[in-house]
Amino acid sequence: MFVEIDPNAGFCFGVVNAIKTAEENLNSGEKINCLGQIVHNEMENNRLHQLGMKTISHDDLARLNGQPVLIRAHGEPPSTYKIAKENNIKLIDATCPVVLKLQEKVRKAWERLQVSGGTVIIYGKKGHAEVVGLSGQTDNKAIVVEGFKDLDGIDFSKPVEIFSQTTKESENYQKIINEIRARMAKCHTNPDNFLKVNNTICGQVANRKPKIKEFAKKHDVIVFVSGKNSSNGKMLFEVCREVNPQSHMVSNAKEINPTWFANAASVGVSGATSTPTWLMAEVADAIKDITYKK
Repeated sequence: MFVEIDPNAGFCFGVVNAIKTAEENLNSGEKINCLGQIVHNEMENNRLHQLGMKTISHDDLARLNGQPVLIRAHGEPPSTYKIAKENNIKLIDATCPVVLKLQEKVRKAWERLQVSGGTVIIYGKKGHAEVVGLSGQTDNKAIVVEGFKDLDGIDFSKPVEIFSQTTKESENYQKIINEIRARMAKCHTNPDNFLKVNNTICGQVANRKPKIKEFAKKHDVIVFVSGKNSSNGKMLFEVCREVNPQSHMVSNAKEINPTWFANAASVGVSGATSTPTWLMAEVADAIKDITYKK
């Protein structure tokens, strides 16, 4: 049986950079604290913990006077930098460059719209680390939108500027944009003049969906490797399952069920942008071992 690892799967460059930054500091003998999980994958977090990294919460931050703290790829709101400065905390900033640029755009949009009384909308998951960082650029005055209901209460007779969390689906983002345009029309507001749309979905993430569809189609069975808390993982797994019903999600090799491969001639192993390559390789090796023993 042929087993192939998806060549397009694995960490996005922002996560690669954050992990590389953590490893470089740990290898130099420095014990570092990571503000939140560096990646939504328990296996990778455990690996870094064994190297000496500690994961902390925002509640812990003010108590770490003088200690080094890593900011992960998701980014942080201005309040985090303020607390760090007040407590002499050494920040190791591994915010993704794409997210940094987005934070700046959101901040400038908010400054502009305060004059006209307009609204900054962030399409994203409420409470997601990146969204918290983006909302913080507006003193948490931006409206975070997950669906149409969250648009209720917004004054669409005034200017609106919308941004998306970098890891969201472009199709759903467009649906939100279309709904805003429709609501503006009802208010006799011309969206061409009052709505500014920013294309802020990461290109690397956006390209994963069509590529993983093609990958899932060409194999009898798909084993998708992802942490349970990964939003990106859940989304990509559903894409796999839509085109290949014989798709299964696992966190590690121990969760593989040998019966999945009873009639399979080929198996594809893929993963989320938070799934390390070494973990997908472990899963692929375990599948090969199962089929070898049959």
